[in-house]
Amino acid sequence: MTKSKFALKDKRSFKEKASDFACSLLFWKGRRKGMIHTRDITWEDIRKVFFPRDFYEKYQYLGSVPYNELGPIFEAMEPLVIFMDYKARPWWCPRWFLRFLHLFGMDNSIVRVRNRFLSKLAEKITGYIMLMDYKTKWKNYDLRISVVGDRQVQNLADAIESRYYEVGYRRDLADQIKELDPNTEFNSGYAPSSLNRELERLVEEADKKDPVVEHESKGAPHKH
Repeated sequence: MTKSKFALKDKRSFKEKASDFACSLLFWKGRRKGMIHTRDITWEDIRKVFFPRDFYEKYQYLGSVPYNELGPIFEAMEPLVIFMDYKARPWWCPRWFLRFLHLFGMDNSIVRVRNRFLSKLAEKITGYIMLMDYKTKWKNYDLRISVVGDRQVQNLADAIESRYYEVGYRRDLADQIKELDPNTEFNSGYAPSSLNRELERLVEEADKKDPVVEHESKGAPHKH
């Protein structure tokens, strides 16, 4: 296959390339070139590569991994990260090596490139399976997960999003019912349809008792 005439040629000498590679491995020195810059690498960063102390440090090579191990979001995201590690790391490749590549190749970032060769090597080994972002949007149970991976990774992320929404939605409805009827038997274990019917019934009863006051259900539309 002929090369495109628009392809950019690297005109640097071998000495310049070797110097650039060596600079990228310096523990203490970041570099700046125009708008692009890399961070300074410290001995603490090296410690995290070889001796990780927590979940975040262990799986950091996968991208935006949760660092707070408390709360429902971590409980929801943990299985996804472990599965991504299973899919991304070949049996022959130790985790410390992937953390090393992520640090010296991508600056422990999902957007920066510190060393193109090491960055491409990390992508080649892992298949560029990466957790790009996770956050809640309209409600605290409306979890949005952005991942790069194969169909199995995407399907698991979608299933976690749906389950997290459904559980949070039911809890939201149950709390609203509890406010209107403290003695209710309804709880978050009921189906959303049953909780919605009970909430609508309680709102209608409250309107009949005090028609001047308008009651509005705070429930969000159910996510399919």
